[in-house]
Amino acid sequence: MLVDLLFGGICALLWLPLVTGYCAYSYERRFWLWFALGMLLPGLSFVVLLALLWREQRNPGYRLLQEARRILAEAEAHEVEPYE
Repeated sequence: MLVDLLFGGICALLWLPLVTGYCAYSYERRFWLWFALGMLLPGLSFVVLLALLWREQRNPGYRLLQEARRILAEAEAHEVEPYE
């Protein structure tokens, strides 16, 4: 019973830092930095990360960069020869 409570407590304690780190990693940011920030300031770090990602997504240059990366990835997948 004590082991179950301890395991549940650790899972509850690590849930928000793991989610923060995963969100950061999925947007090409450092997982361990945001995980550590999530451990130190759990709620605040998550809100700050979401604000940074929201601001980044609203930037038209970021959207163009993502579109260019997608096009290049598709070209590499289809092995398109570059123009000479």
